[in-house]
Amino acid sequence: MIETADPGQAALGCPECGVHVAPALLACPSCHRLVHAEQLKRLAAEADRATRAGDSSAELGAWRQALDLLPPDTTQHRTVSARVAALSRALDNHPTPAKTGSRWGKGAAGLGAIGVLLSKLKFALVFVLTKAKLLLLGLTKASTLFSMLLSMGVYWTIWGWKFAVGFVVSIYIHEMGHVQALTRYGIKATAPMFIPGVGAFIRLKQYPTDRREDARVGLAGPIWGAGAAAAAYAVYFATHAGIWGAIAHVGAFINLFNLVPVWQLDGGRGFRALTRPQRWIATGVIGVAWWLTAEGLLLLLLVAAAAAAWFGDAAEEPDAASLLQYTWLVAVLSLMTRISVPGAMLR
Repeated sequence: MIETADPGQAALGCPECGVHVAPALLACPSCHRLVHAEQLKRLAAEADRATRAGDSSAELGAWRQALDLLPPDTTQHRTVSARVAALSRALDNHPTPAKTGSRWGKGAAGLGAIGVLLSKLKFALVFVLTKAKLLLLGLTKASTLFSMLLSMGVYWTIWGWKFAVGFVVSIYIHEMGHVQALTRYGIKATAPMFIPGVGAFIRLKQYPTDRREDARVGLAGPIWGAGAAAAAYAVYFATHAGIWGAIAHVGAFINLFNLVPVWQLDGGRGFRALTRPQRWIATGVIGVAWWLTAEGLLLLLLVAAAAAAWFGDAAEEPDAASLLQYTWLVAVLSLMTRISVPGAMLR
């Protein structure tokens, strides 16, 4: 978490008027000089360089850091907040194309909400198959690596090492989906931490700008998780090795469970961005998916979604991208859980 003041500097007093400034204050109580004026200038320069370089994510990250150093009731804070919101929405309206610059990616980017979803799915699948560099980068965090190994050890004793490794890696890919989205929006967070028997989590150090941004970050995990499950299923169909089918099936089930629209689950974050009519549409899609697949987990989603649509605090403005992402994930993951996988030994 970003500190709001430097105690060492505060002890010297305000350089403008000499009044002692408490460590928690962001401005001098006498002359109103900003405590972090020099750091704010540096961040503004970073944002300007990022703008010239066309790096919207870096610019967004710099302005978010600046917000933490500005008093909330100031004109500067309101100005920077507006800039952060505008940059965030611009990222959604103009999704970053894949580095390959393919025509497929550029075409998808021009289809509005559908383009956003397809570009995210494509990026997730490409990442699962080829972006080992980002995976290895995440493993450089000792807390992530050690907690992953601990989880693998626990699952190993129950289901064998092959399933343990595949299962933990699929969870890791899910969490890296959140990391990618957080990085894209310039939001600071901790590295993934694994808890055996529970899964993994990422603790945010900064808050999303609005419900829309929170939904993008929340649903990015299941999108990448669906990509991991799809990749595992592809290996299963190619090799007929039951272990890959088991990993894919469990991965799809876990990601579908994460879509339950309650509390801090990914589905809850996605649902918060939906208006009441959109929530009923999502509830209807869940009902149809349950009717077609007979997947029991969908009953839990259906009850929770109906409750959220009826009683929950719905968004005032519709979010087509969040609705599309959520309903698409429900449909795809529901179908994945129905793929027949032989009851082979996991060990």
